[in-house]
Amino acid sequence: MRILHVFRSPVGGLFRHVRDLARGQSELGHAVALMCSASDGGSHADALLKQVEPFCSLGVHRMAMSRLPGLGDISGVRAARRLAKTLNIDMIHCHGAKGGVYGRLAARKLGIPSVYTPHGGSLHFQWSSPSGAVFLAAEKYLSRAGRGFCFVCNFEKEEFSRKIGLAGKPATVVFNGLWPEEFKPALPAPAASDFLFVGEIRHLKGVDVLLHALKRMPQASLTIVGDGKEQPAYEALVQKLELTARVTFAGRLPIAQALTRGKIMVLPSRNESFPYVILEAAAAQMPVIASAVGGIPEIMPDALLCHDRTAAALASKMQLALGNDTEMFNAASDFFARVRSECTAAGMVAKVTDFYATLNSSQRR
Repeated sequence: MRILHVFRSPVGGLFRHVRDLARGQSELGHAVALMCSASDGGSHADALLKQVEPFCSLGVHRMAMSRLPGLGDISGVRAARRLAKTLNIDMIHCHGAKGGVYGRLAARKLGIPSVYTPHGGSLHFQWSSPSGAVFLAAEKYLSRAGRGFCFVCNFEKEEFSRKIGLAGKPATVVFNGLWPEEFKPALPAPAASDFLFVGEIRHLKGVDVLLHALKRMPQASLTIVGDGKEQPAYEALVQKLELTARVTFAGRLPIAQALTRGKIMVLPSRNESFPYVILEAAAAQMPVIASAVGGIPEIMPDALLCHDRTAAALASKMQLALGNDTEMFNAASDFFARVRSECTAAGMVAKVTDFYATLNSSQRR
């Protein structure tokens, strides 16, 4: 097949998912192209796009894509349509809300199949808010376009079905996966902190809850790996809580390097779909504590989950991990074994690509 992946921002878990699909589909003999924003992600995104280029025989194509809806989306859809037509694309895989707009409308105009993966995106909104109603209404309209849906966890599929509906189209659930070379222990650096957070620094990720939990643990230290527009607010919160000596903002780092900066991973998110970072930590044999949100409970043992998203509950769970709690240690071992057997990148790529083929064959019938 000749496959085009359309998405907006070349950062985060969504981009990791796309890179894995490009690599795996290329290794299976398919021709792959990427289309994404020209202005997002900075030098880090540029470097990652350079790494994925060898797997994209049909090229990496960047163009202007705004985060919010606007008149520029009209030219964006036309650009996606021109690119797909020029490359003689057989399948457009649309990722995230913006990729879902561009890819599905372009595919419908060309009469070729498309698949949509939300990656959270619009699903974080509620119909009860004005902005949420706009985004979800757009999703509902677009659900009539495209051939099917590919979700990264059952939670994402259920939320999409509840808020928007599947419009009678086929849908599959395929967990994210890792490559064999990622399954190796990460050795903590000499100055590694007790706890580690990796991700975008924003309210959605629960960084404030983590800092308030740390305040309850007088001797514990934390390294925050990542960045974001809200970082100054959290730096101010660190000062307000008098945590300056115990919290380090390390900036954005490659995951292999990030995993050496702490001993226990904490993911206190308010919303998630199926984050790569918990898989990456498990593959590195690093203990993980995470909020019981989104698709996380579908893969993580209950002993590692924080069901009450308060600072007190999170601090209690973190204290148990610091004390090498036996139940948590055993759960971490079980989690590592499950990730190794069930969350492989090769398996993920095969299932997604087989789903494309199923949709094509059903259309021919």
